[in-house]
Amino acid sequence: MLSTKTRLLHDSLICCRIFFALKLIVSFCLVLSLVHANQEDSTGENIVSIPEPPPISGQSRELLATTKNRISNVDTRELQEILRHQPETVLIDVRLPQEITLLGGSIDSANHFNIPRGWLEFQIDQYVIGKNTPIVVYCGVNRRSPLAAETLMDLGYTRVKNYADGFFAWKQRGLAVDIPDQALDTFLYSRPQEVIPGVVWSAIGATAPPTYANSGHNNNLSFVISDDGVLVVNAGDNYLLAASLHQEIKKITSQPVRYVVLENAQGHAMLGSNYWKQQGATIIAHEDASQVIAEHGDRLLDRMRRRNRDKSFHTEVVLPDKTFSQKLALELGSERIEILYLGQAHSPGDIVVWLPERKLVISGDMAFHERLLPVFEDTDTSEWIKSWDKFASLGAEYVIPGHGSPTTMEPVTVYTRDYLVYMRQQVEQLLDADGSLEDAYRIDQSAYAHLDTFFELSRSNAGQIFRSMEFD
Repeated sequence: MLSTKTRLLHDSLICCRIFFALKLIVSFCLVLSLVHANQEDSTGENIVSIPEPPPISGQSRELLATTKNRISNVDTRELQEILRHQPETVLIDVRLPQEITLLGGSIDSANHFNIPRGWLEFQIDQYVIGKNTPIVVYCGVNRRSPLAAETLMDLGYTRVKNYADGFFAWKQRGLAVDIPDQALDTFLYSRPQEVIPGVVWSAIGATAPPTYANSGHNNNLSFVISDDGVLVVNAGDNYLLAASLHQEIKKITSQPVRYVVLENAQGHAMLGSNYWKQQGATIIAHEDASQVIAEHGDRLLDRMRRRNRDKSFHTEVVLPDKTFSQKLALELGSERIEILYLGQAHSPGDIVVWLPERKLVISGDMAFHERLLPVFEDTDTSEWIKSWDKFASLGAEYVIPGHGSPTTMEPVTVYTRDYLVYMRQQVEQLLDADGSLEDAYRIDQSAYAHLDTFFELSRSNAGQIFRSMEFD
């Protein structure tokens, strides 16, 4: 008879293989149907060509031609200028989400949204508040976007333009694109990249909210390899995501995973813990994070299940095996690893993982740089700034943030500490002038408008900081 643990592992592996197989089949079929869109030149290098759109009827061609004459169209150069000089512009991709995932992504822009053409009339007011907001719509080859532009004009939006070259022309030019899934044959958003040769790796998550498409991999899942085992930072958003990360680790080393450190108590940091416990790893968290997991873990699990649906398979809440208050030092083979609580920051129990001999810090949500940091109800921005001084005193030369690519101290200082200081100064000026919450929402944050999640978080951050400082 198989043990319960063995059956669970067997079931999870079968489930992983089924999911991966389905993703590969869909991707393979779509690639076959568009094989002419990805050719090779005479040197063997991949080139991106614009796919030939499917044929349409004469009546449809006439409708498109008429519509294009009634709307304002821009080309690639003009769109670049708009995005450079008008960062408040809302960019809307009207293709289906499956197209974006499997056909190379979408244009990379801070205020970018995917609203399929069939839902545009019903959802536009969720993303664009003012009728005078500048909007650019686009699709793959300029078939659906002209109709979308005219629809928005009919709804009363006054500054609507259509990107007539389309996404494939943008990508052909080698311009920045955002890819919703960089590793289609795994639940990971992207595969691990080497940060310190042979020692430190990180699977960089999407700098976006968690979605079904990215499987909840919107934070960084890092690991340290020693000659006596592996330490993983963040358990992952769910059981299957954790299993996918483990499969990648096994491709790099035969060493077992001995420790999994949770950067805080958020779902994408801790919900995959039950997978790692089944592998025999010790789960470590700050005592405050452990308390949050105990009190709110089930609610976070329910939220993840609603989003991830079938991808939430086998995920259950488990508590950390080991907690600490200020510092926990581990000797893992020849690597000294220090797990540090430097004070309050983004959320309860935020910790950093410091490798002093490598001058590398896995900062978790202490530091941000490619996406706008979020301020929650339990975020104390004043204490975060104080904690930053301790963080900076480590003298790190390499920083793996909680979100976004590995970097150095300079950019994370600009987009974390300096942002917090700026916002608190602006709110303090408002309070001195008897300003209101509505005034706080209008604080100029344009210097940060290029960051991912700016649209989702900027107004919320201003409101949270205003409310927390109002009665200080």
